[in-house]
Amino acid sequence: MASRLIVPQQPRGEAIVVGGKQQKKNDVAEGRNRRALGDIGNLVTVKEIEGKPNRPITRSFCAQLLANAEAAENKKQACAKVIGAPTDKDAAGKKVGAVKAAQKKVAVKQKPKEVIEISPDTEVEEAKQEKPVIKKKDGEAKSKKKSNTLTSVLTARSKAACGVAKKPKEQIIDIDAADIGNELAAVEYIEDIYKFYKLVENESRPHDYMDMQPEINERMRAILIDWLVDVHRKFDLSRETLYLTINIIDRFLAIKTMPRKEFQLVGISAMLMASKYEEIWPPAVDELVCLSDRAYTHEQILVMEKIILGKLEWTLTVPTPYVFLVRFIKASIPDQKLENMAYFLSELGMMHYATIMYCPSMVAASAVFAARCTLNKSPAWNETLKLHTGYSEEQLMDCAQLLVSFHSMASKSNLQVVYRKYSNPEGGGAVALFPPAKILLPGFA
Repeated sequence: MASRLIVPQQPRGEAIVVGGKQQKKNDVAEGRNRRALGDIGNLVTVKEIEGKPNRPITRSFCAQLLANAEAAENKKQACAKVIGAPTDKDAAGKKVGAVKAAQKKVAVKQKPKEVIEISPDTEVEEAKQEKPVIKKKDGEAKSKKKSNTLTSVLTARSKAACGVAKKPKEQIIDIDAADIGNELAAVEYIEDIYKFYKLVENESRPHDYMDMQPEINERMRAILIDWLVDVHRKFDLSRETLYLTINIIDRFLAIKTMPRKEFQLVGISAMLMASKYEEIWPPAVDELVCLSDRAYTHEQILVMEKIILGKLEWTLTVPTPYVFLVRFIKASIPDQKLENMAYFLSELGMMHYATIMYCPSMVAASAVFAARCTLNKSPAWNETLKLHTGYSEEQLMDCAQLLVSFHSMASKSNLQVVYRKYSNPEGGGAVALFPPAKILLPGFA
């Protein structure tokens, strides 16, 4: 009788040998499936389905398990944050890792939902954040406008009440506007030309030389210039010639000492040089010999001319007070009386040695300022004159007082040539007969 093969009972979960091959029961296969699912984070949900161990794990069921595990994990994390209880790192670490691995796989399906759900919230939040900022800016802009408007109004009213409100730009007059079509006016270069004159005027300015002249004094110089003004008037020479003649005399005497007997010879030779430089038809040498009552010969005048040119190094192009007077009188918007008065005061100043301490531009500006005060022009000094002269009223006061003092003494002086020249209504407009501007004299209060 054949014996029946007795197969020993295998424990649950062990393999059964059939035909040389090992097979496992459903439990074992189920356990294999569980282990495979455990790799993607399904360990948490296995205990929940112990009652249904034989249910096949489909893709939809796997997704449900992942969602349940994710929700449970989120609840635990929220409770841990609120209560502050410590978490089991060993167990939770594996669970969190499994959940993260599962999230990576399922993220593709959830991305569209997340974009649709999150983007409106972010737009709403951004809008909420931008609204108060915009309101704040609008409020700030309104407040700024109000404050600036109030400040400007109060400032303008206070300045107007105190008499301080001035607009220099509106008061400055373009004195060259009428000469734009005049090529000889050189409107394009006139400002640069006078900037250069102001820059180099001190280079050709004579220093105080009277102490180094043993035989010449201030009185003799005044007599010589008074005589040269008369010679200048008889030959009907230009004003440029007279101012350049006086400049040559002072610069030469500042370099070389001269005896008294040759002092007039220096003046005649300087007049000849200036006439050759400025005039179209300068006077002849013999005419100057006759005017000097033949005190010097023709040869002596030419020799002295060479000596002076050698000492001055042939430098005759220099800014004299006349150069500045032309510009400053134009800036004063003058009438004929104002122009004649400025020239009268300027020539009085050149005749006196005391004005040598001032530079040519200051003498010219002071002459214009004193002339305006003498003729009661209001204002005596304005922004246009200040711009073109470069001097304020305070800077010109000392020199202007000196010129007015010369005017007050001109009628009583022994040197009457300049006074008679400008007392004539035809030649000088009789401006010398005007009373001097005593308001500028010291102690007139």
